[in-house]
Amino acid sequence: MNQIWIVDDDASIRWVLEKAFQSAGLRARTFADGSNVPERLTREQPDAIITDIIMPGLSGLELMRAIHTTAPNVPVIVMTAHTDLESAVASYQGGAFEYLPKPFDVDEAVALAKRAIEQRHDQQIQQREPAAKVSEIIGEAPAMQEVFRAIGRLANSNINVLIWGESGTGKELVAQALHQHSPRGHKPFIAINTAAIPAELLESELFGHEKGAFSGAHSQRIGRFEQASDGTLFLDEIGDMPPELQTRLLRVLSDGRFYRVGGHDQVNVNVRVLAATNQDLEQRVAQGRFREDLFHRLNVIRIALPALRDRREDIPLLAHHFLNETARDLNVDTKRLTVEALEYLCQFDWPGNVRQLENICRWITVMAPGQTVSVVDLPGELRDHSADQQGGADWEIQLQRLVEHKLRHGENAILSNLGNTFERVLLETALKHTGGHKQEAARRLGWGRNTLARKLRELGVDCN
Repeated sequence: MNQIWIVDDDASIRWVLEKAFQSAGLRARTFADGSNVPERLTREQPDAIITDIIMPGLSGLELMRAIHTTAPNVPVIVMTAHTDLESAVASYQGGAFEYLPKPFDVDEAVALAKRAIEQRHDQQIQQREPAAKVSEIIGEAPAMQEVFRAIGRLANSNINVLIWGESGTGKELVAQALHQHSPRGHKPFIAINTAAIPAELLESELFGHEKGAFSGAHSQRIGRFEQASDGTLFLDEIGDMPPELQTRLLRVLSDGRFYRVGGHDQVNVNVRVLAATNQDLEQRVAQGRFREDLFHRLNVIRIALPALRDRREDIPLLAHHFLNETARDLNVDTKRLTVEALEYLCQFDWPGNVRQLENICRWITVMAPGQTVSVVDLPGELRDHSADQQGGADWEIQLQRLVEHKLRHGENAILSNLGNTFERVLLETALKHTGGHKQEAARRLGWGRNTLARKLRELGVDCN
């Protein structure tokens, strides 16, 4: 019977996994920490080990290094509740067989353990020095965990990758992470937006030109491919590349050789190409607007980035990060969002994705009047766009999303809290509209004078 060791300081996790593995026909042995595991491995070795990453004493990453020194063929599955890019990449770089974020499905853990055992003899686990820190990618949403996993799996690879996502989702950040966590991490990373350069100049930009190649070519120019030699070239908006350049690009990807514009000497390069697009390349292939052979050459591995509206649980993390970052850049105190303002941002659909949220946080830092930012302090175009986007009666949809958000976060007394907020907004808006005239505000709201006075006291509204 195959055996798996479980290392976790949480007794409930150990118990659940032990019972699940036993039910699946696996022998399970549990450890409350990793201190005795390396010595135990000198006497016997399991078929797989599953370990937490954050533990008192010997951490999961330290334990994994010890395991790979003593028993390099034993696959290690890393569990952690700290679902960030650095944890994922560090796990894979340390030689983890797989990365399992908590909370996890027990059936998924069992299937993962079985796969690790089945592939044990085929594993080539290598330990690498940690890669340089890259631009931070923030996300706890399940879709972002898939992105982190993909980056981690590709950490030892030079393979071409196609990154797909809407504008503003962070495709270049993913490309930078893929480069920095690859064997080419200490070599150049060159990025070029193919849609931002006129078609007649793009060939020279990519491949360079010789002196006198065309009018204005007064000297030799080294193109982006040569600049990225031995490193990584990131081609953003690849779907907009002109057909004739698609042919040249395909040749370079095939044999690593090309000629500068107007040149006669062949140039040899060793470049990893990462491409990105917000378009449906399969559809463009079907329309004859993108070469099918180039598509398949680029689409060896595809990473799909979620839109911000599909990872709303990450909006508070991102907003706080951007507010802190902007305050640091401007050497000012960080602005704070009220609960209502943060919930408003969480309900917005963000057509510009993470980039739009970052810009809004910069606007808030510079333009919001106080340190505490409420809904009325948000930029007018954000509130106007939200109203246009949602339409007349769609405030009910917004309310539904707000209630769902509160339920997901375990909040109680939702009706009371929302009711008070609703009445406060009604009262403040009516008083503002009537210039502070209480009797007129009460009439417009359909309240009596006494009711309005009571609401002012209960809700703490200052109408002066």
